[in-house]
Amino acid sequence: MSRLRIVHTSTFRYTDPVVASYNEARMTPLSQPGQAVLESRLDIHPQTWMHDYRDYWGTQVTAFEVLAPHQSLVLTAEHVVEVVERPGPSSTVGWDVLHGPEVRDRLAEQLADTDATEVPQEVVEIARRVAEGLEPAAAAEAICGALRDEMEYIPGVTTVHTPATEAWTKRIGVCQDMAHLVLGALRSVGIPARYVSGYLHPDSSGEIGATVTGESHAWVEWWTGEWCGYDPTNRVRAGEHHVVLGRGRCYDDVPPLRGIYAGRQTQDLSVQVRITREA
Repeated sequence: MSRLRIVHTSTFRYTDPVVASYNEARMTPLSQPGQAVLESRLDIHPQTWMHDYRDYWGTQVTAFEVLAPHQSLVLTAEHVVEVVERPGPSSTVGWDVLHGPEVRDRLAEQLADTDATEVPQEVVEIARRVAEGLEPAAAAEAICGALRDEMEYIPGVTTVHTPATEAWTKRIGVCQDMAHLVLGALRSVGIPARYVSGYLHPDSSGEIGATVTGESHAWVEWWTGEWCGYDPTNRVRAGEHHVVLGRGRCYDDVPPLRGIYAGRQTQDLSVQVRITREA
C-alpha cells in the first residue's frame, strides 16, 4: 500500500490580458477499487464560477469560467490518495466470448478506434502474430511487450495530439503514444481496451516523506473477463504507484484542461507534478 500526496500545478501566462475564458479541468481522482481518495482540493486563480460533475466516462470534471481580464491562470490540484497493489484478474474469458455479439455490443466504444488510436496495418499484423496461440489475457500483455520493443521513449518529440500512426513511423514517443499504439493493436484483435490518465510515482522504492518530481502518466486497461490495468511504457501492471484520474477511448476524452478564451495566443505554459510518499 502507498499513501501519496500529489500536488499538480499548471500555470498559463498570456502575452496580453485575456478578457474571458471557459474551461474544464480533469485533475481530480475518485475513490474506486484499489484507490481511496483521503483528501482532495482544486484551487483556481482567478475564477468567477465553477461547477463539478461526472462526465460520460465517469471522470470528475470541474467546469469554470473567468470573466475578469487576466494575464495568468493558475490551477493547483492537491490530493492524498491511498493506493493498493491491484490483484491479477480472478477470471478470464476466451476469444469466443470476446468475439461474441454480447461483448461486441456492450463494449463497442472500447473496440472502436479514434483518429489517435488507429494503427497502420504493420501494427495489426504484429498484434495478430504475437497473439496467435495465446489466450486473450496473455495475448494482451504480449502485444504490449512486442510494441514497446519497437519504440524508444524520448520526451518532447511528440505532443498529446500526435496520432499513433505518426509515432509508429518515427518509432519514438512518450507514454501517450505507447498507450494509443497499444489500444489500436488490442482493438484490432478484438480485445476491448481503454485509455487511462493519471499520475505515476517514478520511484518504486521511494523513501517515505521524500518529495519527488512525479509524472502525469498514461497507461491502458483491457477487458478479458474483467478490467486489467497495464503500463506499456514501463512494462508493468498498474500498481500502487499509479493513481487514476480518468478513463476514455483516448487522450482526447481525458485532457487535464480543455477550454477556450478571448485573447492572444498563450505565451507560456508550465506544469509541475510533485509527489510525496506518506506511507
